[in-house]
Amino acid sequence: MNIPFFDLHRQYAEISDEIEEKVNVVMRSGQYIEGSATQELEQNLAEYLTVKHVITCGNGTDALRIALQAVGVNYGDEVITTAFSFFATAEAIAQIGAIPVFADINPWDFNINVREIRKKITEKTRAILPVHIFGEPADMQEINELAVEYGIPVIEDACQAIGAEYHGKKTGTLGKAGCFSFYPTKNLGALGDGGMITTDDDFVADICRALKTHGAGRIGARAFESLYHEEVPELEEAMAGGDALYDPCKYYNYLVGGNSRMDSMQAAALTVKLKYLDMYNRKRTDIAMRYSEKLRGLPLRIPNMENVGKKSCWHQYVVLCDRKEEMIRYLGSCGIGAGNFYPVPLHRQRAFRMQGYEECSLPMAENVCRKTVCLPVFPELTGDEQDYIVDRIRRFFGETE
Repeated sequence: MNIPFFDLHRQYAEISDEIEEKVNVVMRSGQYIEGSATQELEQNLAEYLTVKHVITCGNGTDALRIALQAVGVNYGDEVITTAFSFFATAEAIAQIGAIPVFADINPWDFNINVREIRKKITEKTRAILPVHIFGEPADMQEINELAVEYGIPVIEDACQAIGAEYHGKKTGTLGKAGCFSFYPTKNLGALGDGGMITTDDDFVADICRALKTHGAGRIGARAFESLYHEEVPELEEAMAGGDALYDPCKYYNYLVGGNSRMDSMQAAALTVKLKYLDMYNRKRTDIAMRYSEKLRGLPLRIPNMENVGKKSCWHQYVVLCDRKEEMIRYLGSCGIGAGNFYPVPLHRQRAFRMQGYEECSLPMAENVCRKTVCLPVFPELTGDEQDYIVDRIRRFFGETE
């Protein structure tokens, strides 16, 4: 049997007619960047998440960078984040010249440890960036209480956590802003790159929209007025011309931002997939529960399925194994794809060697990185395939059911 770690073909085959019909509408419209398709997606996502503003962008990394800039993080500032995440979490901080300050994680859910955050706060701290790792919500109540105590904004990295919930609220709506990725293998995946920022703060939303489009035009002017309390009347004359494809206002720039717009075909595909997101997440949950039941008793640390007030979206199903590399190789020899997330904690990446973190400086993150094995958990995984995976894991440990 050959079971990939993730299979994009199966999901697309089930809804290809809907996606192609929606994308064809975009292709015939001539509006290929943003436009009505993107507006529809933003509105639907705002309703799904129960959040005031959704700002789509080019990818999840841009979402993180833009959100950090929008809350005032600048060159030389410090942002506290987890040592256990995909590189983009820390990369987005460094891209704007800020300094990622890494905190250790909880042993039970691999999320940032709130006590460790407190230890890292200094007069240079300008934001806290928790990650809802593998779709499991971080301890947002405690993080927010700490942030209020010190007057520091919280930006959620919810790139792996769309549809997850914390005490009845969707992740990405629990801080000053939330950031998401629509990379194809995410729970809500595009046909290419895509991302979004969520916020209930009008000011942050204006700044984010301006920064993703060169700080230009009407949204750039609005952001400028909000920042500097100056009126910019010059757009009145410019707005007299233009049409759906030509906007003369875009040649008036008010902030130095960048180009991180979502193309309309990605928005169209995501609009279709959003209808199925809760079903996909339920299937992931069923798979996770089945793994946990059938792997019980083996020398593995399996996920805690009883986190009170938290509802994971199971972006990954992760076990801890003392024989990690051996297990991944064995599963591969059996035709089973397994993920190694993550082999190196962020504070030990060579890209951040100048920060001088020593080995064992964040022991829990380092220990988890040595042991994590991710099993296939995509929604289209069949029961027979899951049974085969469990059987081969049991054989690896010399056991059979």
